[in-house]
Amino acid sequence: MMGSSTLSFHNSLLSAPSSHLIKNAGTSFSSSSSPTSMSLLHRPRPSLLRLSPNAPFRLTSTRTPRNLKLHASLPNPPPPSSSPSSISNGVVFTSLLTIALAVANRVLYKLALVPMKNHPFFLAQFTTFGYVVIYFSILYIRYRSGIVTDEMLRLPKSRFVAIGALEALGVASGMAAAAMLPGPAIPILSQTFLVWQLGFSSLVLGRTYRLNQIVGCILVAAGVALAVASGNDTGQMLSGVESVWPLLMIASSAFQAGASIIKEFVFVDAAVHLKGKSLDIFVVNSFGSGFQALFVLIFLPFLSNMRGIPFTQLPTYLKDGAGCFLNMGGAVSGCNGAPLLPLLYIVGNLLFNIFLLNVVKTSSAVVASLIVMLSVPISIYVLSLPLPYLQEGATLSPFFLFGSAILVSGLILYSIPQPAKSGSESR
Repeated sequence: MMGSSTLSFHNSLLSAPSSHLIKNAGTSFSSSSSPTSMSLLHRPRPSLLRLSPNAPFRLTSTRTPRNLKLHASLPNPPPPSSSPSSISNGVVFTSLLTIALAVANRVLYKLALVPMKNHPFFLAQFTTFGYVVIYFSILYIRYRSGIVTDEMLRLPKSRFVAIGALEALGVASGMAAAAMLPGPAIPILSQTFLVWQLGFSSLVLGRTYRLNQIVGCILVAAGVALAVASGNDTGQMLSGVESVWPLLMIASSAFQAGASIIKEFVFVDAAVHLKGKSLDIFVVNSFGSGFQALFVLIFLPFLSNMRGIPFTQLPTYLKDGAGCFLNMGGAVSGCNGAPLLPLLYIVGNLLFNIFLLNVVKTSSAVVASLIVMLSVPISIYVLSLPLPYLQEGATLSPFFLFGSAILVSGLILYSIPQPAKSGSESR
């Protein structure tokens, strides 16, 4: 979602466009072989009792012949390619790298708006439609190299249509609500995204969450809201605002959360269609972005009006935006830093979207959202420091530190492992 250029300092951090996946998570599937029992007759034939030690059957006898049983021993499965500890370390490393990319994404977006401060809508549309070309180009290369198979491309496209429609609706409704809401209210209302994710994850994926995970997610959302809104007079921020606009912003979060859960469902369901093979993330990225661009194109007249750009003047606006992006032409002014800063943001945002969807695939959409939320206060702190092209930093209030501490405590509470239960338990 692309926020208004007149939003306050903190809220501009949360307005960077991202693909919500939205994770976008895959669930790891493993197959294991277990012995299966076959009961024989009460008086087994003597020939069966003289099995070779290397035969694929073994006898287990008890006190009476009536309980004599024959067990089929399947060959031991091949050792896994990666131990559980190495897989866990890989997930942790990917998560840390995604956090770093999320921070870089927000910082680079703020820097990209220095030359593009009058053309944020152009930057948003350029990334939306440009990513379609980039993703499908990468998908074609991976298909030619054999990484992407025909079975992956034959997956049902209706889910990608739903992902694209929900993400486009999230952008449209969020942009309409942001135009009518005060700046500090936008990031606070956006924290309902995580609540929607928990609900949709339980409804669509059938996941159950422990109490510590639910409380941890609530603490994370509250910590982000407090850190972002620190220093603002939040007491009467919604006074005089019609109730439809906060509800529309909450609905925007619901649309984007639904898209992220469907992405996770695509990864989970693909393991069944692909017979255990892992779905390539560029299949989801390409088709999801393609349908999102299609629906954004349909909503373009509405979106341009929400940004204060009459649809009849949109071609002129896009032409001026392209000139500023390239920093070319004698009439271009105030675009210092282009095209370097916008290109750095596009590269960083592209890498962030790819790694975030990989987190959705290997972990879950909820974990991906927690990673993004953790990056918010870190980004605010980085942007409070003197940076190139930014004239001055900002002074952080004690509420920012307090909100950040709540956020971290929520992440720790969510990550507390479940105590091991005695006895075997079917999964």
